[in-house]
Amino acid sequence: MIKPRTEEEIELMRENGILVSKTLAEVGKIVAPGVTTLELNRVAETFIRDNGAIPSFLGYDGFPAALCISVNDVVVHGFPSDYVLKEGDIVSVDCGTLYKGWNGDSAYTFPVGEVDAETRKLLDVTKASLYKGIAAAVAGNRTGDIGNAVQTYAESFGFGVVRELEGHGIGRNMHENPGVPNYGRPGKGSKLVEGMTICIEPMINAGTRGVYLARNGWAVHTADRKNSAHYELTVVVRKGHAEQLSTFEYIENI
Repeated sequence: MIKPRTEEEIELMRENGILVSKTLAEVGKIVAPGVTTLELNRVAETFIRDNGAIPSFLGYDGFPAALCISVNDVVVHGFPSDYVLKEGDIVSVDCGTLYKGWNGDSAYTFPVGEVDAETRKLLDVTKASLYKGIAAAVAGNRTGDIGNAVQTYAESFGFGVVRELEGHGIGRNMHENPGVPNYGRPGKGSKLVEGMTICIEPMINAGTRGVYLARNGWAVHTADRKNSAHYELTVVVRKGHAEQLSTFEYIENI
């Protein structure tokens, strides 16, 4: 059953949304050639704990880290490692927090140094497709309206929209109903109700939409080994608009 949140609950979720947003900004400060992805994870976990919260990804179904860190052709769910970032890479960082009994979730794909024009286009289009999806997250619409907005925009640039993974409801649990696919037909899917809290997270590939699961059972790679980008924000469904509970403002002010 999908329950709308009270305004008091939404404010607690906003606190989480701000915390994950600030955590991603702390990570963004050190994204550079020569930095390992383990260092990104260390910075995030320290910042989350210093702010009185718990990194909710750590231990989730056995996941071994505070962040999902996915480099280049890894779509999502990559492990932090000794991999050293290099000029021209892209690194998708997905962060979750548990604070005061509620969850926050957000993701951002960072360029490492200078990236080529096609990679920059992938990042810009993926982020823009997220905002297209958010614009459709209004009371009375359905999840298919969100997915269609993302899909139509991303595919108009020739990019592939991953279908095996999706956004989700969020609240006391990190992943709740409804699922929020990044493709679909207008008017189809779960109905959006005022006060519903959801995460919208386009995963867009530079090439085809095909993906495969790594042997570790977590990391998802593009089938053609081309780059993939991932952006995610938490929103609350309102009448006539969606209200963001997490934001990229802290990242983009760096």
